[in-house]
Amino acid sequence: MKSILILGTALGLVMATAARADDLTIAVAGPMTGPLATIGDQFKQGAQAAADAINGKGGVLGRQIKLQFEDDQCDPKQAVSVANRITAAGIGFVDGHACSGSSIPASAVYAENGTLMMSPASSNPVMTDDAAAKGWTNIMRLYTRDDAQGAFIGPWIAQQYAGKNVAVLHDKTAYGQGVADAVRATMNEKGLKEVLAEGINPGEKDYNALVTKLKDAKVDVVYFGGYHPEAGLMLRQAAEQNYKFQLIMPDSIASPEFWQVAGPAGEGTLFVFPSDPQAKPEAKEAVEKIKSGGFKPEGFTLFSYAVIQAFAQGIERAGSDDPTKVAEALKNGQSIDTVVGTVTFDEKGDLKNASYDINRWSNGAYAPMAQ
Repeated sequence: MKSILILGTALGLVMATAARADDLTIAVAGPMTGPLATIGDQFKQGAQAAADAINGKGGVLGRQIKLQFEDDQCDPKQAVSVANRITAAGIGFVDGHACSGSSIPASAVYAENGTLMMSPASSNPVMTDDAAAKGWTNIMRLYTRDDAQGAFIGPWIAQQYAGKNVAVLHDKTAYGQGVADAVRATMNEKGLKEVLAEGINPGEKDYNALVTKLKDAKVDVVYFGGYHPEAGLMLRQAAEQNYKFQLIMPDSIASPEFWQVAGPAGEGTLFVFPSDPQAKPEAKEAVEKIKSGGFKPEGFTLFSYAVIQAFAQGIERAGSDDPTKVAEALKNGQSIDTVVGTVTFDEKGDLKNASYDINRWSNGAYAPMAQ
C-alpha cells in the first residue's frame, strides 16, 4: 500500500509538471516599481484580466495562458536584462515594454532570439522603423506612433493658439523627446513657431528656474513631452509663483497619479490619448470585470489586455505558437478583434488608422472634450 501511495504521488507530480509545461507563458514587462509604477499596474491588470477571460473559455488551442511579470522600471539597462531573462527562459511572447527608451534596446534582444514583442504603450517610431530596416519581423506595437500623434495635435495647437507664445519642452527620453519633436514639426508646418524649446532633467524636485524662464518669456502654452511627476511639479511650482499656463501633454498622464502630484494646479490640463477604449462596446464586459475587482481600467490597461488577445488570435490563426509564424499571421492584413476595437497591423507591425481624443483634466478626473 505504501509503495502504491508513493507511486501515485510521483505520478501526480509528473502529471502536474506536464500540465504546467503545456501552459502558454507570456511575459508582461514594464515599470512594476518606481515612479512610473502606475503604468506597470495597468499592464498587469489588463493582461491578467485578458488571460483569465481567455482561459475561462478554454485557453489557446487548448492551452492555458500563464503570465510572468517582469519589472524594468522604464530603465533601458534593466529592460535589456529583463529581455535576456525572458528569452533565456524560452518565453516566446512579450506584452511590453512601456517606455520607448526600454522597448527599443530590448527589441534587439527579442529579435536575436526570435521572441515576439508587442508593446501596448511605446510610441516612438524608431522602434518599428529600425526593426523593419533591419529585417526584424517580430517587433510590433498595439498602440499609436508619435508621428501620428504629432500630426493630430500639432496642427490643432497651431490653429487654437495662433498668435500665442508656445513653448515645447521634453524630458530627453526616447518617448518624451520623440513625441515633442513630432508635435513641434507639425505645429511649425502650420505656421506656429515656438518661443522656447528645450529639454529638462527628469527626476528633479525643483523646476522653479524653468518656471521663471517660461514666465519671463510670457509663455501662454506649454507642450511637454514627458511624464506626470515632472508635469505635476511644474504646474504646482508655477502656481506658487502665481503663474498659469495651458499645459498640453501626450498620453503619459492618463493616470490618477498626475492629479496626486499636480493637485488643483492641474485643472484644465489637456492631453492626447487614443480614442477612449473604455467607451467601446467591445470593452464593456472587460471594463465591468476589471472594475468589479476594484481597479479602474484607464490609461494602458485595455491596450495590455488587447495585446494578450492579439497573441491568442495570432496563435490560433497560425495554428502554432512559433513567434515568427504568429507575427506573420498577425500582419497578413486580416483584422483582430480586441477590447480596443477591431485592429489591423501593417507590414512594420504598427496599427493602421489610429484615432485620438483630446482629454481635459478637471477636479481629479479626465474626459474627452468636444472638438
